[in-house]
Amino acid sequence: MAASERSRPSLFWVLAVLVIPPMSLLAKIRVTGAEKLPRQGAFVLAPNHYSELDPLIVAMSVYRLGRLPRFMAKESLFRVPVVGWLLKRTGMIPVSRSASAAAAKQTLKQSAELVEHGRGVIVYPEGTLTRDPDLWPMRGKSGAVRLALSGDLPLIPMAQWGTQEIMGRYQKGLSLWPLRKPVNVLIGDPVDLSDLRGRAPEPAVLNEATARLMAAITALLEQLRDEKAPATRWNPTDHGQKETGRLDS
Repeated sequence: MAASERSRPSLFWVLAVLVIPPMSLLAKIRVTGAEKLPRQGAFVLAPNHYSELDPLIVAMSVYRLGRLPRFMAKESLFRVPVVGWLLKRTGMIPVSRSASAAAAKQTLKQSAELVEHGRGVIVYPEGTLTRDPDLWPMRGKSGAVRLALSGDLPLIPMAQWGTQEIMGRYQKGLSLWPLRKPVNVLIGDPVDLSDLRGRAPEPAVLNEATARLMAAITALLEQLRDEKAPATRWNPTDHGQKETGRLDS
């Protein structure tokens, strides 16, 4: 059943009571393609990312569809008092930025646990807020596809648009008026990785899978914005920018 996971008592109930009412005043969320999100079983959901408020919009969308919104979070956050406890109790997944063999082993373990418990996880493939001046998805990283390929999980693209009217990129506060600004969310078909599954996680395989994922997310965002994205995806290193933190001055 669609609401079976959400219906089980958990800390998410408390968080939903605290978060959903105020967010519902700020955003009128409309989700299209809800049937594309699996009603049960493990999956990797990969959204675009251009506002600090995106995670709440995505979490609310997923929660309303009957699934619990679990994210990949930086490993260091799990060591922070209270925050770490909340992350662990809600089943969030620690992720290391290392590209070592140990990190690859951890990805395999995380995938196995997702499959075992039938959980979904939300991974931002860009790794941070897009640096594209017009808020199009920029070059992706391989975290989402590694997880999907390791566990043979459906990799589902998602795009959302409208959040920037509530909280723009790097904006300090919220734009409160008018209330209930429209935010449109579009979920797409799983990215076809069938020809890449079972192959060694070499750079060429990961790059191809990531390119397919970012193309799928961008195509969804084009539908929401009713315009075409630039032919070349924004690459921060080509513009003298770091891929973490804020835009360089």
